[in-house]
Amino acid sequence: MLAVEGPGLYPVRMTWIDLTRPMDGHLPIYAEAGYADPPFAVHDWCAVEGQGYAVQRLDLGTQTGTHIDAPAHMVAGGATLEALSPSRLIGRYVTFRPGEVLPDRGEAVLLFLNAPDGGEVSRALFDAALALGFPVWVMAGSLRVRGEEPLFLHRALARAGVFLVEDLDAEAARPLPDRGEMIAAPLRLIGTSGAPCRVLARAMAGEGR
Repeated sequence: MLAVEGPGLYPVRMTWIDLTRPMDGHLPIYAEAGYADPPFAVHDWCAVEGQGYAVQRLDLGTQTGTHIDAPAHMVAGGATLEALSPSRLIGRYVTFRPGEVLPDRGEAVLLFLNAPDGGEVSRALFDAALALGFPVWVMAGSLRVRGEEPLFLHRALARAGVFLVEDLDAEAARPLPDRGEMIAAPLRLIGTSGAPCRVLARAMAGEGR
């Protein structure tokens, strides 16, 4: 059960839940026939004993671990990461689950696809979700569009100029209520197709399914 942060005159919120995959030797790296993303590795660069301070070198790709895809990830000439305002990545979210009706957008700025066990939606329902106008979708688990190729969702979002945060810790996301608050904070990279991202979410007291 989530712990309450404290009483007062402000709306009571619950503690933040980290939805980010740990970045260690167990981190899965995307691969398909004939292709694999860059491997993730941490190397010692210098040590306190020799240099007076410790530094590690990171090897990783822009789509390593929990990350955000800019449209340029799937569309040649698409928007790169810096085109997205940070204000689009912080605020209220509303949840869309496979097999359920679309939610009302309300005050939400993020559409959260909570599908820890995977799922499938019709093309018509996907198009209706896209028409809600969210500039950022956040996906826990995976979602396919019925009758379309496996990366259709990614390519359709990119063509529409939508940024996608994905590869979250799906089990951590499973109990989240349908509405709450979310922060998705990528590295401030310029000109890239994406970046690793720290994702945190919390419910507000009284909000549930």
